Parts: sequence; structure tokens; C-alpha cells
Amino acid sequence: MIENVSYKEGEITETTQVMNLYLDAGWINYTINFQNLFDAISNSLFVLTAWENEKLIGLLRIVGDGLTIIYIQDILVLKSHKRQKVGSRMMEIALEKFKQVRQVVLLTDDKEESKGFYQSLGFKTTGEMKLISFVKINRM
Repeated sequence: MIENVSYKEGEITETTQVMNLYLDAGWINYTINFQNLFDAISNSLFVLTAWENEKLIGLLRIVGDGLTIIYIQDILVLKSHKRQKVGSRMMEIALEKFKQVRQVVLLTDDKEESKGFYQSLGFKTTGEMKLISFVKINRM
């Protein structure tokens, strides 16, 4: 666990550090049109960032109505800072803030690391809940 991490809610203006965070994660579909990404972040219901001194090391953003449903759109932690509880702490803060919301949804890659992370936080796959999910992605 990292000692000097601070967590901040709200708008973020560090465009270069945000770009570095998304590039570090390999999320190139987001970085193709950075203005769209930054607008999306700005228009999110909730944004939480993790900082080690002045360095952005994590970001979580939520979209939704904040009352009946939230969708965890992005959660990123720099590769150099993974497995140090930064992502877990961001999720704890976000889930506490929206604890009155009935439905918390997210989509993620089908990787053991991702599954283990979300299951450790109490999430279940839709299959475990006898649900099915649908996604339609429009290519840009």
C-alpha cells in the first residue's frame, strides 16, 4: 500500500496526466479523440482521482442518475501502482458515496485479474445473477 496517496473528487484539469493514464492502460480508443474523452470526463456524474504527491496515479468515473443506477465507466491505475490498493480504495470511496443506489453496473475485460478485483469488492457476473447483458458499440 502506498503511503502518500490522496483522493480528490471533482473536476480534473491535468490533461497531460489524464492522457498518460489512459495511454498507460492501453485504452487507445479513448485517446484517439482526446477532446471527446475530456468532455466525457467533465460530463460524468462523479469523478475521483488518486494522487501521489502531484502525480495522477488513478481515476474512476461514474455515469448515471445517481439515484437508481450508476455505471462505473472507467477505473484506471497506473501499471506502476497496481496491486497497492489504489483501485480498491477508489471503489470503496465511490461505492460509499452511492450506497443508496440499487444498481451498480460495469463492463470489463474477461481477464482473471479483472474478475478477481471486482469479485473481491462484492460484484457478481451477470451470469451468476441469472441475468444477461447486451452491448452495442458504434465504431467511430
